[in-house]
Amino acid sequence: MYLASFVHRDELFDIVERCLCDRLEVDDFLKFTQILICDGFVLGESLKSAGELLIGMTHGASFIEKRIYTKGELRDVICGCSNNADARVEELTRWYKSDPDFFYRETPINGTICFDAENRLLGIYRIKRPRRIAEKANRYIANWILGRVLELAAGMADQRAKSHGLRLEQLITPHDQMEEEFISAEKTVAHAFRDGTMKLEKAAMSIRDVGGIKIVGGPECLERLESRLADVPSFRIVEKEYFEGDYRAVSLILEFQWDREHVCRRYMESEGWARYLNRGIPDSELKKGLEPFLAGAADTVFIEVILAAFPDVVESEFGKSIHEERIIRQRHNNTYKGYIPINVEFLVEYLFAVGFSPQTRIERLPIKLWGRYLPDTLIYEIRELYHIPEFDVIY
Repeated sequence: MYLASFVHRDELFDIVERCLCDRLEVDDFLKFTQILICDGFVLGESLKSAGELLIGMTHGASFIEKRIYTKGELRDVICGCSNNADARVEELTRWYKSDPDFFYRETPINGTICFDAENRLLGIYRIKRPRRIAEKANRYIANWILGRVLELAAGMADQRAKSHGLRLEQLITPHDQMEEEFISAEKTVAHAFRDGTMKLEKAAMSIRDVGGIKIVGGPECLERLESRLADVPSFRIVEKEYFEGDYRAVSLILEFQWDREHVCRRYMESEGWARYLNRGIPDSELKKGLEPFLAGAADTVFIEVILAAFPDVVESEFGKSIHEERIIRQRHNNTYKGYIPINVEFLVEYLFAVGFSPQTRIERLPIKLWGRYLPDTLIYEIRELYHIPEFDVIY
């Protein structure tokens, strides 16, 4: 899990790797909590700064900001804004208004919407919630592990082929034997984690859209934005991707040089420390300022910028490419469905749960990559972090 939107991304990556190997150091959970506090605040302020710059560069007008906490709030705003609407937009917004509860209104979002004096939607910026980060990290880690398992299984098959004087492509393997070799390879990989000999690859685990900005506009907006970005030293375009089909947009991955002095000042002015009470860090430490937490912080963060026309924004919130349906498909379409990916998901989610809990010291990890667990185990252990008792019918 390499969260490129975080300023302590390398240290975080090392903690996650030790977590998967059950080799956590004494202060790892404390460090993880400090990273979530520090990097979360840095990303929030940097995203706001970057969003204001980019929207201003694109639309050249002042705008109003409004915090939102659910997708229902966002969808209500979209229905009420004054952007030019075609027949499809009108059809979708009518459908939403007739049956709003069908559209995942209670989905949480940590975001801000931006609109001008004429009530036109100009942009949205948001930070992914921990659950979504955990899911994405699980997919990336599990897919990488699957690659290692398949390599080992292929090696077993190649050895059998050679023992019969055949090339691998000439070997016919019964399905049962293929399953046995896959299970054996899976155990070998799991034990490599247990023995501490497995090393993750940052490039394969990199998540660069924890912080995201969506700018509403047409093709001319992208041209204007790209031409102006070249003259802004705090931005660097790292990647560009076009989305076609049900979901149409242009994605830019930007490396943004955040302003350390501005962020630290904002932490004190806004009493940012008040957000992080009851997280296992003494109040006296939080009130000293953000500077003590910034040791080793990177000078840049990576953010995703999506440029989409208003009809495509509406389609992505109400129509064929509705965001929640894409999430559900991702959950159901995972290629690798063994016990290892389940454990990866549980471990990453537990790690985040500790980071948001009052606990910064855990005697042992309750989940091992090489074990087998039900979701009940994860739920129980998370409740334990908050000292919430389990309830049984009979004691």
